[in-house]
Amino acid sequence: MDLFEYQARDMFEAHGVPVLAGIVAHTPEEAKAAAEKIGGVVVVKAQVKVGGRGKAGGVKVAKTADEAFEHASNILGMDIKGHTVHTVMIAQGADIAEEYYFSVLLDRANRNYLAMCSVEGGMEIEQLAVERPDALARVAVDPAVGIDSAKAAEIVDAAGFAPELREGVMNAIIKLWDVFTKEDATLVEVNPLVKTGSGEILALDGKVSLDENADFRQPGHAALEDKAAADPLEAKAKANDLNYVKLDGQVGIIGNGAGLVMSTLDVVAYAGEKHGNVKPANFLDIGGGASASVMAAGLDVILNDEQVKSVFVNVFGGITACDAVANGIVKALEILGDEANKPLVVRLDGNNVDEGRRILAEANHPLVTLATTMDEGADKAAELAYAAR
Repeated sequence: MDLFEYQARDMFEAHGVPVLAGIVAHTPEEAKAAAEKIGGVVVVKAQVKVGGRGKAGGVKVAKTADEAFEHASNILGMDIKGHTVHTVMIAQGADIAEEYYFSVLLDRANRNYLAMCSVEGGMEIEQLAVERPDALARVAVDPAVGIDSAKAAEIVDAAGFAPELREGVMNAIIKLWDVFTKEDATLVEVNPLVKTGSGEILALDGKVSLDENADFRQPGHAALEDKAAADPLEAKAKANDLNYVKLDGQVGIIGNGAGLVMSTLDVVAYAGEKHGNVKPANFLDIGGGASASVMAAGLDVILNDEQVKSVFVNVFGGITACDAVANGIVKALEILGDEANKPLVVRLDGNNVDEGRRILAEANHPLVTLATTMDEGADKAAELAYAAR
């Protein structure tokens, strides 16, 4: 889950990261009141989960509360790369002398963490990484050790900070590491980390991505979710503990096991090339359990996707045998009743497959077509989706 900047700022503050005042506003009037409360020069910043806000006109300096009102009026409702601005943050202005960059992230390829730091921060950090990669220090972080004083010193020295800046930047980095670990984040980024005219080190802009797999030990994270922007189908799937991701296609996919589902997506995409170029509509892994309630919940999500024209259920029976899966499908169709109104292609294999196929054949549901192989099932589902378009 990606956070808005104001949420990241609040999280930084809670962990002792040096930040400036920031107040959220949803209307120009609230923006004016926030600017009056903070006092002095403020920055009106669009709150959207996308970069390039400044270039798009979503970040404006206001010297007075009236200017904050005017800027908020222009920014609220603005479209920035497909994201509509519903909220702005009124941030305290800063006397910026220098801008730096720091981030720490999960490095899956190397099975550790990676800290990146540069004395050249600002909006063009991506361009810097491409054009002058030597200007961006990359320091591996051992998960068993983390970022202590020694590692923080290694990071600031690799980035080339001046001696008089070392202590302040090191302290900020150690605090940001606290955010990363204690909040179960996969990314914590500050761009820019700045030195003010008085020599103070501050985090002026924050980006945080949280690991949703750790939600069970982070109950407070539920309040950070942007439910208004969430896809309603993904929200329904999440409420039913289903591993679901919506895609832009016409063939709904249900499988048990992430690897099998990923393979099914590829096979359906390939089969779709012969049938009007139809594509998979989703990723849905029902895991090891394929009970009637789980299957019904999965079908309910997929069948309510208006883009879906057919569904391919591809299950390999293991711990949960194919007869249990077949009974789950039959009962799920009974539970859904008239809501089940799109053709289903079912391929079963593995433990007790013959009994599973017998149960489905005996049920003889008008929407269900049995397939022997994955390729056969994918081709039939793609054909049915194309015919229904």
